Amino acid sequence: MRVALLVNPAARAGAHTGAATHAAERLRAPGVQTASLSGGSAAESSQLLRAALEVGVDAVAVAGGDGTVNLALQEVAGTGIPLGIVPSGTGNDFAATLGLRELDVAAAADTIAAGVTRDIDLARVTRADGSTQYYGSVLASGFDSKVNDRANAMRWPRGGSRYNIAILIEFLTLAGIPYDVEYERADGTRAQVRGDLVMATVGNGRTYGGGIPIAPDADPADGLLDLVLVRPAGRLRLLGLLPKVYRGTHASVPEVSITRVRSVRLASPGVTAYADGDPIGALPLTVDVEPRALRIFTPA
Repeated sequence: MRVALLVNPAARAGAHTGAATHAAERLRAPGVQTASLSGGSAAESSQLLRAALEVGVDAVAVAGGDGTVNLALQEVAGTGIPLGIVPSGTGNDFAATLGLRELDVAAAADTIAAGVTRDIDLARVTRADGSTQYYGSVLASGFDSKVNDRANAMRWPRGGSRYNIAILIEFLTLAGIPYDVEYERADGTRAQVRGDLVMATVGNGRTYGGGIPIAPDADPADGLLDLVLVRPAGRLRLLGLLPKVYRGTHASVPEVSITRVRSVRLASPGVTAYADGDPIGALPLTVDVEPRALRIFTPA
């Protein structure tokens, strides 16, 4: 088996070259031909991976977090070329959804070498200009995308705790945002929600922000997405919602609705959406499920 191992040393606080070096050594031990690709930027990393696929590889592996995995998704989605993940980033939410987050470097490399795969869904975002991009875990817009803006701008603390701090800071100025949401349910019927929302989130996976289960029952292999809408309420009431979100029990709160959908269009002026932890575009955006778009290495 020939594997292209992607690591982005420019990724935020993760994807360090040590994990990639260890993974490459572990893969090569049983005879897996492994070529490490290390770009100095996201664009360069994508270019290197694209070139490797054109030359010909049997599989792609990523040593990094959600952002670096997302780069690989754009190149391997729909190709049938399996993707392996060596979780070594800050969040690793996509790896968590797939049951890979707790694997150390050696175990993750061994999972790839074993060659067991399964097919899962991806979400595909279509922007107003017609361009598209895949994501694996969660698309966030509204309050949670503002949290991402703030967390990304923070230089301290490192790691997932800065996301929690950003939540508390943004909560102080929390307000409803006008939205127009149109979606197709699992049964093919359509619905629309117009009015103020605190946030609108679309999950292919379950967690974001380093483990927050915003779509706790999402299944990346069910051919559907989980649309999570949160309506405005008093600040104290919403503050009481936060612990439920962290436990994944927020579906019981009246201001929260979670709906299984095939596709959804989100529109709101001045709102930028994030997917897999990085900006993916300004609303309006359309999100569709792409069933069985990705072949992933999975523990036997």
